[in-house]
Amino acid sequence: MRPCALLLILIFSLAPLRAQDAVPGPSNEKARKSYQQAMNYLQQRNTLAALDSFKKADKQDDGRCVACQKQIIKYGISVGDWKAAEVAAAEGVEEVQGAKNLALAHYEFGILLMNEGNARHKEESFQRAHEEMSKALAAFANFPLAVFYDGMALAHLNDDAGAKAQFERYVGMIPAGDPNRQRALLLISRPEMARARMAPPFAVTMLDGRHVSLDDLRGKVVLIDFWATWCGPCREALPHIQEIARKFQGQPLVILSVSLDTEENKWKEFVAKNNMTWLNCRDGRFDGELARLFDVHAIPHTFTIDADGVLQDEHIGDAAIEGKLKKQIARAKELQATAQATP
Repeated sequence: MRPCALLLILIFSLAPLRAQDAVPGPSNEKARKSYQQAMNYLQQRNTLAALDSFKKADKQDDGRCVACQKQIIKYGISVGDWKAAEVAAAEGVEEVQGAKNLALAHYEFGILLMNEGNARHKEESFQRAHEEMSKALAAFANFPLAVFYDGMALAHLNDDAGAKAQFERYVGMIPAGDPNRQRALLLISRPEMARARMAPPFAVTMLDGRHVSLDDLRGKVVLIDFWATWCGPCREALPHIQEIARKFQGQPLVILSVSLDTEENKWKEFVAKNNMTWLNCRDGRFDGELARLFDVHAIPHTFTIDADGVLQDEHIGDAAIEGKLKKQIARAKELQATAQATP
């Protein structure tokens, strides 16, 4: 998964805390023009040029453009411009007013540092992330995500006792049906898993009405296939997915096809006509919940998640993945055998 994925997972979860006011854009006329140019570059999928224009707009606005700063953080992470992202995050902390907004600014700075620590394998970044999460909670204590990601930062610092305490605190703050709660319960029992490349937790409703979360599937290998009926390469890859379903039938493998179709009836008809008997759900478009979580920008796009929930493999386009699936399935069987043998 690309570095920006963690940030996307978190920022889209902030609605309960975020203030209702619109994020202030640049006030300076030149800055407004630079900001619009940056947005135009994004439409052209020119991320580097957009990032430069956002930085220019923020400078022209004397470092007070909150909208610019948020874009610099987001796209700075996506291209690995950590210095620019950190400067923008620090400006954001200085500019905000009110306890909730201050907590959010420190939290977003902490998330940036978590991304940097993961990308650059820097312990210092996780220590700073812990400090920012602590500041967020000092400003606004009822902030479950800050508690959870403080636990993640502590786990990366090998403070498993501190991490476990934060995960336990988090579990007490959120409703039972939240998919993140299941992930926290896992990390309470196995805090070392926080240091693994865990797939993001999610819960979705299947075509047949079943409600399934990723952590419900723990113990099995999960192959997630992002596709759409309108995608020619996806239709060409479908026989391969069907072959995998046949080949590993009865094995600890779950296939989840995630459609990016906007037309529900067309999707349902296609699934039925092509005998797609495995798990199917519809995300609707590239900015759908699951597509954002997994940072999907092109299809077909597959992800393989092992029996522990760790992301093991990712491919854009059709690919020969049977060998890797076979190894992961063999390990899943070993884990199942061990669990059954344990009194």
